[in-house]
Formats: sequence, C-alpha cells, structure tokens
Amino acid sequence: MAQALTQTIYRDPALFYWILFPITVVMILTGILRHYGTVLLQAAPKKEDIKGRRETRSLLRGITLRNNAPVLSRSSFQARKNYIIPAYQSGQFLKDPDAKGQPPPNPMTDPAGMEQMMGMMKGNMATMIPQTLIMSWINSFFSGFIIMKLPFPLTIRFKSMLQSGVATRDLDVRWVSSLSWYFLNLFGLQSIFTFILGNDNAANQMAAQMAQMNPGAGAGGLFAPGQDPDKMFQNEAENLEVLEHWTVLDGVEERLLDDLDIV
Repeated sequence: MAQALTQTIYRDPALFYWILFPITVVMILTGILRHYGTVLLQAAPKKEDIKGRRETRSLLRGITLRNNAPVLSRSSFQARKNYIIPAYQSGQFLKDPDAKGQPPPNPMTDPAGMEQMMGMMKGNMATMIPQTLIMSWINSFFSGFIIMKLPFPLTIRFKSMLQSGVATRDLDVRWVSSLSWYFLNLFGLQSIFTFILGNDNAANQMAAQMAQMNPGAGAGGLFAPGQDPDKMFQNEAENLEVLEHWTVLDGVEERLLDDLDIV
C-alpha cells in the first residue's frame, strides 16, 4: 500500500528564538500593560443611590423569573407574576415616578451618558492601539515566515487562518505563519492572563471587544443612557403576561417510573 508523502520544510531552528518566542512574549507583556492601563483609565465608581439600585434590581427580578419559570411550581410562579406585573405597569419600582411618560434625556446632554461614551472610547483606544502596533510590527519584520508545524491534521478550511501572509496554494495546512501565530495567541492566551492577573482581568482583547459590543451587560447596565426605564418595565410585564408556564416537575412521577422500569 502506498503511503502519503509527508511534506517537509527545512527551517532554521533560530526561528523559534527570533520570531515565535518574541511574538508570544510581546503579546503577553502587551496584555499585562493593557490590563493595568485599563485599570488606570477607569473612572472611580460612583455611589449608587438606593432608589436606582431598587429600580435595576426590580427589573432584573422579572427577567430572572421569566428565565427560571420552569423550576417553579404553577402556584409559586403565578403568585410572583400577580405581584410583579401590576407593580411594573403602575411604575412602583421607578426611580423617578414623576418622569413617567416623559421622553428620556438626550445622551449627548446627559452627564451619565457622556461619561459612559468616554469610557467606551478609552476602552477602544486601549484595545485597538496595541493591536494595530503589534500587527504592524509583525508585518514589518516577520512577514512571510513559516515558523512551526502543528502535530495534528486539519482540514483545508483552516488554511486561510493558519497561513496568513503566505501565498502558497500547495503548502500543507498544518504549517503556521508568523502572522497566524499572532492570531492564535490572540485567542489562546486567556488562560495565561487568568493565571497571572486573575479571573477579572482586562488583558484579553477578544473579551474586551465583546464587552464593548455589549456595554449594557450585567445588572448594573440594564438602563443605559437614553433608555426609558418605564418602557422597559412595561415590556417585561408584557413578556410575563404572554409567557406560557411549564414546569420540569410535570409528569415527573411517570418519568421516574419509566426510568426504573417499574411500569
């Protein structure tokens, strides 16, 4: 039986010390600097008043009830639903009940909105500037180098991801170029950053970009500048009204007996 030929490329062993290792070290150091730079650029957290926290937590309570309805019995879900929906519709949990029905303030004139936009701009700068500099550095000094070969086979779909900057059609997909090594580190260094900086770090570029795409994630960001809290309460009340409740306990006795092969 004929065996498939193994593609062999003779590479200088110094490529490991002069390309692969420097790119990895620079990206780790850049991530650490990005983390501490983000910490320095962050504004001091403001003390949230009791009414604002109550407004946020009240909306979060309705969202949690809707998402976890299957673990509640029908009577428990109905009791919570009968309390939350009238409170949402009447504006009981609003921070400023007198502003109900009025248009939300313009984010460009709202100090809170301007502060949030400035924070997003600082985060974009802390993410995009180092990324642009590193890519320019790699393209200027290490463009066109093949630095390593992966020990496991891959499909042809990975060729464009692993061989960026190397225009060769017949090259085995397992060979990795210097520019692609940068992208692999971009996705794969999170565990190292977690080990060095802890779980709550700002070193990972991909996590930072995802956070910037969804700045309102979390309990503290439910009400972004320019959003009407009363309208969000009304929408959540409507979502709870139309929700068809079911529980994981429905037919549990029959399912248990079927699993035990008693019936």
